[in-house]
Amino acid sequence: MTEVEFTIREAIPTDAEEILQALTLIGSETPYLVMDEKGMEMTPDEMSENLANLYESPNNVLMVALADGKVIGTASVKASSKKRMEHIGEIGISILKEYWGFGLGSLMMEELIEWAKESDVIRRLELTVQHRNQRAVHVYEKMGFKTETIMARGAKTDEGEFLDVHLMSMMID
Repeated sequence: MTEVEFTIREAIPTDAEEILQALTLIGSETPYLVMDEKGMEMTPDEMSENLANLYESPNNVLMVALADGKVIGTASVKASSKKRMEHIGEIGISILKEYWGFGLGSLMMEELIEWAKESDVIRRLELTVQHRNQRAVHVYEKMGFKTETIMARGAKTDEGEFLDVHLMSMMID
């Protein structure tokens, strides 16, 4: 296996177009995400504005993974601005298929957990993962996430087959 060097950093508004391109490709490459080949369905200007707002948020973040200076993945924590729910961050990680198997998902998750601990707002991280994606379930368990429940019909395939989905969480203290 060749060695690949990654950089993970917080996304900035000028990353907008590249992030959208990467997410469109990722959506077409994997059946494990809610997103499909349509990607994020927003313009680069909308994404840029979104990134500027995220950058100022105390409980939301979007990080990008770079290889050879290009965006190859994203990792996010999305939380509510409502006081009673602001402590719950939903995690999303997307990586181009070409970069699967290098441990990048684990690196990105570690960055998100560290960010959450430093945020002083996020006290619960949660994510959903399809039961058939056992590799991801195993990685999340290894990192300290616990399955709270398995949601029957939590997702479905393009062919209409219903899928079980794990709701997993980690408390940040």
